[in-house]
Amino acid sequence: MNLLSRLRNFFRMKDTRNNLWVILIAAVLFQVILVAQHIYTHRLLDNELDHSAESGLRLKAILTKGMLNSAESILHDFEWDIQRNLHNPDSIVNAAYWLVMNHQHVTGSAMCFVPYYYPEKGRLYEPFAGRMGDTVMVSQIAGPHHDYTTMDFYRKGITENRPHWSDPYIDSVRDNSLICTYTIPIHDQEDRMAGIFCLDISLDWLSDTINARHSHPSTFNLLLTEDGKVIVNPPEDHVKFHDVDQVVRLINDSTVYRTPSVSQRTNTISFKSEHDGSTGSIYYANMRGLPHWQVVTVCYDNELFGKLNQMTLNVSLMMIASLLILAYIIRHYRRNALRLHEADIVQERIGSELRVASSIQQSMLTQSSGNNATRDNIDAYGVLHPAREVGGDLYEYFVRDEKLYFCIGDVSGKGVPASLVMAVTLALFRAGADHSSQPSHIMQTINQGGCRNNIRNMFVTLFIGVLDLPTGRLRYCNAGHDAPVLIADGKPQLLDVMPNLPIGVIEDFKYTTQQCQLNPGTALLLYTDGLTEAMNAQHEQYRLQRMLDYLTGNHITSSTQLIESLTADVRQFVDGAEQSDDLTMLAIRYTPHATQDVLHERLTLSNDVSQVKQLNAFVDTVTGKLALDTTLRGPVRLAVEEAVVNVMEYAYPAGTRGAIEVTALSDGHDLRFVITDSGKPFNPTEKERADTTLSVEERPIGGLGILLVREMMDSINYERIDGKNVLSLRKILPETF
Repeated sequence: MNLLSRLRNFFRMKDTRNNLWVILIAAVLFQVILVAQHIYTHRLLDNELDHSAESGLRLKAILTKGMLNSAESILHDFEWDIQRNLHNPDSIVNAAYWLVMNHQHVTGSAMCFVPYYYPEKGRLYEPFAGRMGDTVMVSQIAGPHHDYTTMDFYRKGITENRPHWSDPYIDSVRDNSLICTYTIPIHDQEDRMAGIFCLDISLDWLSDTINARHSHPSTFNLLLTEDGKVIVNPPEDHVKFHDVDQVVRLINDSTVYRTPSVSQRTNTISFKSEHDGSTGSIYYANMRGLPHWQVVTVCYDNELFGKLNQMTLNVSLMMIASLLILAYIIRHYRRNALRLHEADIVQERIGSELRVASSIQQSMLTQSSGNNATRDNIDAYGVLHPAREVGGDLYEYFVRDEKLYFCIGDVSGKGVPASLVMAVTLALFRAGADHSSQPSHIMQTINQGGCRNNIRNMFVTLFIGVLDLPTGRLRYCNAGHDAPVLIADGKPQLLDVMPNLPIGVIEDFKYTTQQCQLNPGTALLLYTDGLTEAMNAQHEQYRLQRMLDYLTGNHITSSTQLIESLTADVRQFVDGAEQSDDLTMLAIRYTPHATQDVLHERLTLSNDVSQVKQLNAFVDTVTGKLALDTTLRGPVRLAVEEAVVNVMEYAYPAGTRGAIEVTALSDGHDLRFVITDSGKPFNPTEKERADTTLSVEERPIGGLGILLVREMMDSINYERIDGKNVLSLRKILPETF
């Protein structure tokens, strides 16, 4: 018995030693992994901080610059009015008054004329409008006590002859608020310097903009001038003010080592607080354009990496406890526990990816699939069938100014990155279409945005079209996309397109607009390569020729019928095979209805504003024949007058004579005024919007711009046809007609 007991004790000691060796080896391995994970996570957090700080700086710079750009636009919008009315000093006072009155962020405006510009006003003349509470006060503030010719802003504006922003300063005259002044030089009709036009804006909003959304309690932001003076300080409730001076000194010290970001736009300085020894990082970047202010973010390491250090300690303690438990169950559950753990990790990762993919799918594709638009002269329908949870195909169409804007595209790559590029491309298309009706200009805007920060070298094949609904003229631009198919009388043919480079390849690539004429009943089919490259189980592709053969002789009654029948043919061909690529199609049918005019009147004018009375009489005659209600006659007359005066002022250069033909047409359902001139190309639908806050009696002729016409009429359309500007205004008549 004693021998057996000793043997049992021996084997037990051997097992114990083996278990201890396994535990020790596991402990060493776990510690190595933990240290490596700590270092790797630390680097990831550091990199993420760099990107987050750069994104935050860029956002704050964009918000700040956006407000400043708005102020610049306000001043430039009044520039032409000042130039046009330099002969009347009192009109300058009115312009400054209305500029301040109609823009809440503007605290003051002045026009500093060159000495003796108006001899009757004396050597110095500076009409000024300033906001005092809820009122705007107007006065002439120049004099011996206020000689603006000795001031930097005036000298700089006169000498350099270009716009300037001043450094922010305290407005001690009114409410001690922080303001900044923007100035532009004004020239008269002979291009002589007339003076400096100024605008003061309040910068009280800057503090909220710069210090919004801090990721950590001690993180703070600063706004500095180009020479390092503080414009905006952080809030007093959470910032270490003793570190602010040190941060400013480090930024202004040319000998301090700076680390540039990947984009080379943001600089980073590591620092150690002179007050409590805490370490951190300073991220700062200059705003683009004028003024060259600096946006600064300061982060402290103890807040950024403190949780990581605590987590590492907690994991170490948990690891020791786990190893003690492992010593007890290692023989029986080691392999099973490891396999179960790995399976749980894989399952969780798969579930997380599916949830993200499903969310992206819902947010990007739900409202894009199956859109249909039917108008009196257009029938459009589009579908998008993604091959996976998310896809990179896109299409869009909408009607503006009697023109159908549409596009279709295919992003390179798959998955989430492609879907994000798809969303950005659609946003750029909508933004570009809001400012231009030229497909090549819109494509150029999208290409510049697509090339910017394209570190993944992703590209987009894209086709953009603009269809003029009254005439059927189609202008289009292609960027490496498959040529659309024109279908007329059951005969399909490929549209003649230039291939060009896709979006996102070369930023300064020049795109060209092409055009063709769509006859009534003609259909245009746009598609991605998911249609022609759809494969069946034998890996045979659907191909372009099969599609053309299917469309030949096919009687098309609607865009919906065209898309659905073609989709059914593709599904029959693939016969249940897994979809390998996104399938996107967009069909557009041009279906203008022939109408018979019940009214056709014409008037020919010269480009002389004095003939506006004759124009108004013509419009009154037309609206009288249609027995329009008096509430409609005034707006129609005002809209036509504004449009014709715009043509007089902009289509013909000063001193040039030319004819303007105004044709009034009505089919009983709507009233159309077609304004035709032979002047220089001038698209009023792309003009900047004018100020509509003035009453009708105070509005100068032609001063409201295209915004007034849009408000008064139901639609507006511009085309350049046979060397002539053709502007059409349309008003839908009440149902009684």
